[in-house]
Amino acid sequence: MTAHTPAIHPVIADVTARLAERSAETRSAYLAKIAAAAKEGPARSALGCANLAHGFAACGVSDKLALSGDVTPNVAIVSAYNDMLSAHQPLETYPAIIKAAVAEAGGVAQFAGGVPAMCDGVTQGRPGMELSLFSRDVIAMATAVALSHEMFDAALMLGVCDKIVPGLLIGALSFGHLPVAFVPAGPMPSGLPNKDKARVRQKFAEGKVGRTELLQAESAAYHAPGTCTFYGTANSNQMLMEVMGLHLPGASFEQPGTPLREALTAEAGRRVLAHTALGDDYTPVGEQVDERAIVNAVVALLATGGSTNHTLHLVAIARAAGIQLTWDDFASLSEVVPLLTRMYPNGAADVNRFHEVGGMAYLIGSLLDAGLLHEDVRTVAGQGLGRYRETPRLEGSTLTWGDGPKESADTTVLRGVEEPFAADGGLRMLSGNLGRAVIKVSAVAPERHVVEAPARVFGDQAELQAAFSAGELTGDFVAVVRFQGPRANGMPELHKLTPPLAVLQDRGQKVALVTDGRMSGASGKVPAAIHVSPEAEAGGALAFVRDGDVIRLDAVAGTLEVLADLSGREPAQPTVDSSAGTGRELFAALRGAVGPAEAGAGVFGV
Repeated sequence: MTAHTPAIHPVIADVTARLAERSAETRSAYLAKIAAAAKEGPARSALGCANLAHGFAACGVSDKLALSGDVTPNVAIVSAYNDMLSAHQPLETYPAIIKAAVAEAGGVAQFAGGVPAMCDGVTQGRPGMELSLFSRDVIAMATAVALSHEMFDAALMLGVCDKIVPGLLIGALSFGHLPVAFVPAGPMPSGLPNKDKARVRQKFAEGKVGRTELLQAESAAYHAPGTCTFYGTANSNQMLMEVMGLHLPGASFEQPGTPLREALTAEAGRRVLAHTALGDDYTPVGEQVDERAIVNAVVALLATGGSTNHTLHLVAIARAAGIQLTWDDFASLSEVVPLLTRMYPNGAADVNRFHEVGGMAYLIGSLLDAGLLHEDVRTVAGQGLGRYRETPRLEGSTLTWGDGPKESADTTVLRGVEEPFAADGGLRMLSGNLGRAVIKVSAVAPERHVVEAPARVFGDQAELQAAFSAGELTGDFVAVVRFQGPRANGMPELHKLTPPLAVLQDRGQKVALVTDGRMSGASGKVPAAIHVSPEAEAGGALAFVRDGDVIRLDAVAGTLEVLADLSGREPAQPTVDSSAGTGRELFAALRGAVGPAEAGAGVFGV
């Protein structure tokens, strides 16, 4: 504990202790596994001569000589670079920067492998979205393939967006004896404000503007290399990697193409090199991602009103490290973690503005001062989380860190714990005879936190959109969109539902959404109970709901109930075939093996 950090909040301490107790057996087994791997030392020393020759055949002479022995560390670069994702396009130049920095520091870096990276923004409402969640586990497997050559002493993960960072981390944790750092690209410059973009989308849904106007607005919002600037899953990923100590301090939201961005990229290579087993500060990622780091991640997610996708991803990440995180842990922490940021869709500002007015350094400092984060964790910065109060800067060509801001420069965007936007982070758990679900209420007006109305049942979002276009969605109702869970069709995001439901809500109708699908970080002003578990395909209660059944969604009491007797009914069947087309037939085995949303919706360790 540093001089800056008070005693940990009793609820944070209690949740961490319960998490450790619940995970004792699985965590011990995981740590034993990575300890055994670490004892073998640099794995390439055990490779046969032919194996090793293959491993460095394409290297230069000096790198071949270095890798022939056991004392020069070799860093794997695993990248999700591709040209289509704006957030990942800057990663094209990173390997050369990293290789030069690692060589200067006395090591070797090799590009070990690429992983797939799909853009949910492109696939929204399309069949390809049904591959999105499963891409996380494919990325984890691809990461393991990249590291399986056993040539490496450390690894750098280059990725940003939705399923990509969780997949990279899950894969890295399967090689938990290696030090790992994540290397971000940063957000694109601010374009058309997100609120204006949303207004045009809603007008398009109402037929008040055409495709030309809509495309102009979208292109003005998404206009350059870098991460989309709203606070969705991609930017929640970046925040989480920093608060978990897997980014360098202040690295998350520095824009692409700046000298500071390049300096941070180079430094990530040097830092991970310093943490290998060949040095004096061995920091394996499997030990770094412990119960305290996982609790820190949940706290920061709640404090920033982050993406609901992380009620899946953090559970899956924790399980990859032998830690049994549950939705009940989210609920317990939510009761004491205040909401400290307002970023779209929970406010007007974007992540660039958040970064300008204090950003991660101020956020982490405020949470540490309130005892809401564990400071005594291991980080790629080489010290505890207190280092993350600092901000990076260039002095000439030298990268340094100095004291971060002591106050927010704009309290409409970022506040301290003493004057939060809300007493809790707005992420709540619901339970009842419809199952368990997640709801994000930080952008929902308080008077809409409770909705009781008849159900209108749909087999997918296209059916709801068609009913909206036909003028059939009159009066108050709860839209039930089912057979959208991981077993049914891969659990796609259902963003196309937001504009029509928002239009109806603005007309004065009471509306809500209940679904076993996802809405992610773009969940907006319409109350939405998502990730309903068990899903309809697995025999969940949603399969028995019929039009007209009264449903009560109560985000205040934390309940989700159907006020009807479902006994004696036959379960409904899917109305849409999602088994083939756009590559979906290749994912049938994953749909058959996937676990429930509450367990992370993954295919590993189910």
